[in-house]
Amino acid sequence: MDDFGTGYSSLSNLQSFPFDKIKIDRSFVASMETDDAARSIVRAIVGIGRSLGLPVVAEGVETEAQHRMVAEEGCPEAQGYLFGRPGPVSFAPAAAAA
Repeated sequence: MDDFGTGYSSLSNLQSFPFDKIKIDRSFVASMETDDAARSIVRAIVGIGRSLGLPVVAEGVETEAQHRMVAEEGCPEAQGYLFGRPGPVSFAPAAAAA
């Protein structure tokens, strides 16, 4: 489930659909350094993932401090500009129908 905690992502969706991981929305990660509530939300999402046996990924990690904080909250996976910029998408041509 992408951008968990925002928009249309709800706890009931975790039961209704076969997700293979939870991705913490970048807005919580960006606020962790200055907002204790954001850090608590990250901690809670990691706990939900652990309880459901789902891996959790922190989105939008841009600083070493953010990376350290999500790791301290038990989130072993992270993505964001700290690790690299997005690359171009290349599309393989569609296979011809036989």
